[in-house]
Amino acid sequence: MIVVSIAIVCGVFGLVLGSFAGAQVWRLRARQLVADKKAGESYNKAEYKKLSPLLKGKKQQDRSRCLSCGHQLGLCDLIPLISWLSTRGRCRYCSKRIGYFEPLMELSLAAAFMVSFLAWPWHLAGLQWVLFAVWCISLVALIMLVAYDIKWRILPDFLTVSYGLVSLVFVVLRYFIVNDVKLYSLAIALIIMSGVYGVLYLISKGKWIGLGDVKLGVGLGLILASWQTAFVGLFLANLIGCVLVIPGLASKKLKANSEIAFGPLLALGSFISFFVGARIMDWLVIASFF
Repeated sequence: MIVVSIAIVCGVFGLVLGSFAGAQVWRLRARQLVADKKAGESYNKAEYKKLSPLLKGKKQQDRSRCLSCGHQLGLCDLIPLISWLSTRGRCRYCSKRIGYFEPLMELSLAAAFMVSFLAWPWHLAGLQWVLFAVWCISLVALIMLVAYDIKWRILPDFLTVSYGLVSLVFVVLRYFIVNDVKLYSLAIALIIMSGVYGVLYLISKGKWIGLGDVKLGVGLGLILASWQTAFVGLFLANLIGCVLVIPGLASKKLKANSEIAFGPLLALGSFISFFVGARIMDWLVIASFF
């Protein structure tokens, strides 16, 4: 009963932080558009007009707004998931559709928090809770990266660097608290998750893989911290990608040169591998003998 209660609490925290992450993604995009405009680079003018109101006013007065009508949202509009359900996915003030972006982020992070608690590979006691808290913080940054990449096919430096720093804190804490990190294995994990794609990026000059994926791989390599889980994470990312892309190519909904957001695939593959990667690696080794 206690385990279920804590899992539910983790889910609630996931909903709240997922709502926060969703709001920050829009603000990051708005800042990126403003920066692009000032730098004289090409930018989406319609999107700039839509998102620029998010940056108006002082930071201490910064409040969430409807992206359609610009109305400042009240507390009743900011309750994770419930507010969206109560209005059937529409703005309470202009009745325009909000979309599934925010609730999907909230539900995804809630599910990730609950799964993380229930499947945590080490006994949660004492300093283990600190390690778990840092892990959850890393998931907030990761869900923001995933959402940004899916929506705009970009992995912003601010987010990849932030995720990398949190991942570094996580692996250092894991080294001292759990004491299961081997430095040579960690180094190989970084080569697998980032180095491989770094080489592909250089060879293709950015046509096959984006530099953002290379940077994301650094954070994921630090989180996984072993060559076995890194190998499985990369394997799962490509496997999931094939499962999603091949039907699209067969139905001609996707073209051979279609741009695919690979960051979410890396994130999902790594998340799964963190918890069951060692077991999958054992199965792969056993299967190779038959």
